[in-house]
Amino acid sequence: MHTRKARMAELADGFIALPGGFGTFEEFFEILTWAQVGLHQKPVGLLNLRHYFDPLLALVENTRREGFIYPEHHSLYLHSEQPEALLDAMEHYTERYASPAARWVDRDG
Repeated sequence: MHTRKARMAELADGFIALPGGFGTFEEFFEILTWAQVGLHQKPVGLLNLRHYFDPLLALVENTRREGFIYPEHHSLYLHSEQPEALLDAMEHYTERYASPAARWVDRDG
């Protein structure tokens, strides 16, 4: 499974999660974590059809407010209710920070 996902990530220009279940959540958060630790700098998006991901977005926002997500990592994903708007945002995505992974790297050792 990991080999398949790694190959798909290597070939992809970006990632979009559509409404789904546990597998969708697992893949979304795995690829988002890969961005967080600097394994890729590709856009990650949620297509929030009919507000499906609103509870998830609220959970992530609460997690950021509580200090479990660094502010720069909050910008590692995009979301929109409209496919065209999400694709446009992904096309113009640039990583806002030189290295979101910098917080995870021990420079002294």
